[in-house]
Amino acid sequence: MSDWTLAAGLPVILIGLALWTVGLFLSLRHYRRRAGRRGIGWLESTRMLVITCLLLTWLRPERVTRLERVEKPAVVILADASRSMETTDLVRSNQWQSRAARIGELRDSRFWRPLETGARVEWRDFAAPPTDDRIEGTDLSAALEEILQQHDDLKGVILLGDGDWNLGISPIGAATRFRDRKVPVFPVVMGSETPLPDLAIDTADAPSYGLLGEQIAIPVRLRNDFDREVRTTLRLREGDRELESLEVTLPARSERNEAIVWEPGQSGERRLALLLDSQPGESLLDNNRREFRIRIRMEILQVLVVDSEPRWEYRYLRNALERDPGVRLHCILFHPGLPRGSGRSYLSAFPTRETIVDYDVVFLGDVGQAPDQLGEAELELIRGLVEKQAGGLVFMPGVRGRQRSLLEGPLSHLYPVVLDPRRRQGIALQNESRLVLSREGGRHWLTRFDADAERNSELWKQLPGFFWSAAVERSRPGSRVLAVHSSIRNSRGRIPLLVTRTSGNGKVLFMGTDSAWRWRRGVEDKYHYRFWSQVVRWMAHQRHLSHEDGIRLSWSPEMPQAGSTVYLQATVTDPSGYPAEQGTVRADIRSDSGEQERLAFAMEEGGWGVFTSTWQPRRTGNHHLELRSDANGRRLETTIPVIDPVLEQVGRPVNLRILREIASITGGVLARDADPRGVVDVLQSLPEPEPLELRFRLWANPWWGAFQLLLLAVYWAGRKLVGLI
Repeated sequence: MSDWTLAAGLPVILIGLALWTVGLFLSLRHYRRRAGRRGIGWLESTRMLVITCLLLTWLRPERVTRLERVEKPAVVILADASRSMETTDLVRSNQWQSRAARIGELRDSRFWRPLETGARVEWRDFAAPPTDDRIEGTDLSAALEEILQQHDDLKGVILLGDGDWNLGISPIGAATRFRDRKVPVFPVVMGSETPLPDLAIDTADAPSYGLLGEQIAIPVRLRNDFDREVRTTLRLREGDRELESLEVTLPARSERNEAIVWEPGQSGERRLALLLDSQPGESLLDNNRREFRIRIRMEILQVLVVDSEPRWEYRYLRNALERDPGVRLHCILFHPGLPRGSGRSYLSAFPTRETIVDYDVVFLGDVGQAPDQLGEAELELIRGLVEKQAGGLVFMPGVRGRQRSLLEGPLSHLYPVVLDPRRRQGIALQNESRLVLSREGGRHWLTRFDADAERNSELWKQLPGFFWSAAVERSRPGSRVLAVHSSIRNSRGRIPLLVTRTSGNGKVLFMGTDSAWRWRRGVEDKYHYRFWSQVVRWMAHQRHLSHEDGIRLSWSPEMPQAGSTVYLQATVTDPSGYPAEQGTVRADIRSDSGEQERLAFAMEEGGWGVFTSTWQPRRTGNHHLELRSDANGRRLETTIPVIDPVLEQVGRPVNLRILREIASITGGVLARDADPRGVVDVLQSLPEPEPLELRFRLWANPWWGAFQLLLLAVYWAGRKLVGLI
């Protein structure tokens, strides 16, 4: 059955009729005044037709066709088949049962039989674990949307699941579309609202490579789902051999970030495992273990130390870096008023653009922008090294306050802190003060002298202190404060003295005291050498992910997950060793499954030979990448491991909130205790779905608009023909 309707309301219709009447009156009046002219009647008829069409469009006419349903309406039972349904947290007949087993029982019992007399019942599983290397997860929104698209006669949906969704968008959007279609969704809660007693290693962010002799920190996030405090041990193993261990205390129902530190003794690819000691009564044991691979390489890091005078901090820092077998050191000592420092490892001039790119880290001591020290051109090179070449920069001010001149030049926005302009010479103290680790500093790899956080904090309290510090007002936004002054504070709290910051692609560190050399007292180089060794390797890590002669590739995140966005940066030099200023860079990527894709890199402005691109891996496993710059004769091959994001977790509680919202929005009923019998009774009492309506909107049809344009053109041409224009 079809009929025409007007979407406009009664007031709009009355206004339209009034306008049409006025138009008719004016048209008749115009016709009478020019009745003797040839064709005037035809012209006025055309004008009234145009007016009629325009006003009709304004009233929004629609043709509504109602199709009566002759088939039974559909009821879909949507069952969650994801890995989280393996959780055993249901009690049936005094026995523990998994969520998946309960769904299997319901399917075998055919609980929906009463619905079959008035509806077509369809069982559909969703979120089953993939059989290939696709991402495993639950996209609840997509499952609901698919049902809406495939059925136009839905009576209702029974959702058997735990409400867990970890892929796609929120299912609330799909629920609103069910509401618009007047289709209720009836969630049946499968699982408990409280987690099972369990210990787990949620994440382990191991780096993809490490340097021989480097202390490698492996951050982990541990979870305790027991209702009591648990003391356990985290172990790092290679095969049956234990490499390191860390005792941890986890409060009840909590998560905690820790890091286990390991120093490799040999190079090569290592296959390691993290294990968390189990506890009596623990329900799941497979999430107490995480395996990963790491490549251990021997790299020589290039470091440049620049200072004005041979102060104690400079002398001991130079000794520490020069004795480090993984560091190649160069120094520039300006000696204002005297000849520049010379000898082993000293440079006679500041590096040029083509040579500074070889340095991984630059230390700037008590030196500033002055004719006999650093010029603006040298500072621009340092900034380019940090921002474009992913280099590291360490600010180490001194009592002469020369670094204040850097706050107005090219390095001004790299400075991690704001200095007090009233104290240009810093703060001299009568009594010894110390660095106090902040909460973030207590977890940071740079400040780790012991793997145990409590012992590490005690070590920092026992380190010899200082009698001078920079006059710092506050840290800049985006900076991370690792340590503060033990005794001096201002309106913002204790003044920050050990601060890091990311700038462009590189890292910046501010060391606000010149007395780290005093840490040698009684222990020689134990802590002093270790700290600066960690600083150099932390800052240079990103630059050495993968490199060959004349070409370097870095990517972030270092261990990407399938489906995430990876940011790639290639640094290329031409055959003469200068940063490439022309040519193209491309990458061919091949996954273990044989899929291939090609990436094009865009050149960054500034003349530093930097090319960037983005990549979104769709599969897990190793991806073999070949990077080429044919115009510059550069080529690099490397492997980027893509890990599986662990989205599906066994033992987690049900997401009752999302299930309740879906039921509320769609007009359904939430059923608990994994029993859908009450839902069946409600579905039986629902009215049949309304007849299907097909609407033809004439006012929105492009052909209708084209017809009106044609009438206007005819009317305009007619006016010219009768001589009215």
